[in-house]
This record gives sequence, structure tokens and C-alpha cells, in this order.
Amino acid sequence: MKHAASSLNQILTALADPTRRAILHRLSTADARVTEIARPFRMSLNAVSKHIRVLERARLVRRRRAGREHFLSFNPAPLNDATAWMEGQRALWSARLNALDAMLQAEDRASFDSKTKGSMR
Repeated sequence: MKHAASSLNQILTALADPTRRAILHRLSTADARVTEIARPFRMSLNAVSKHIRVLERARLVRRRRAGREHFLSFNPAPLNDATAWMEGQRALWSARLNALDAMLQAEDRASFDSKTKGSMR
């Protein structure tokens, strides 16, 4: 369980940054060299490489070396873990909010009924 939480934290941390999301968007279309990924960003290659390492730790990006070239590819599988967690949270909170709504409606009906009965006397 601790490993799953750590993995989820890494995935969500990776997705929290717009630069890393842009890198994933680019890689979702095709594999690319690190230098190709870095080209559109107004930051150093070293800074882009740090973003890529965060994505690699979250397993969202895979690196393949061919000689001196480093090729990156998008790995969407970890997104399934994040999606499953979010769907579980949505179900949990939807159930809790539905129960709260039902309770508040019952209280409103009880309050209305007691006021109506009191005015009939």
C-alpha cells in the first residue's frame, strides 16, 4: 500500500507541472529525442532534463538509448492508477454527499411538517 501511495504521489506530482504535461502531450503523438522535446521550451536543456527525470520516476516516460541519442516515449499505463484513485474518491464523496443531501432533505421535511401541524391548531 505504501508503494502504491508513493507511486500515485509521483504521478500526480509529475502531472502538476504544465511543462511536464506539455512534454507528455508532445510524446503522446510520437517518440522523440530529448533535444527535440527541449526545443520549444524557453529553458535550458538541463532544466528540461530535470522535468523528464520527474516523468521517468513516475514511469510516465521511458528512455531508450541508441548510441549517443536518447529517445523518449510516453507510457500511459501509470495514468490508469491515478484514474482509478480519482474514480474511487469520486464514488466515495458522491455517496457521502448524497447521504448528506438525503439527511438535510429529511430534516427540511420534518421542520416543514412540524410548522404545518403547529399552524393548524
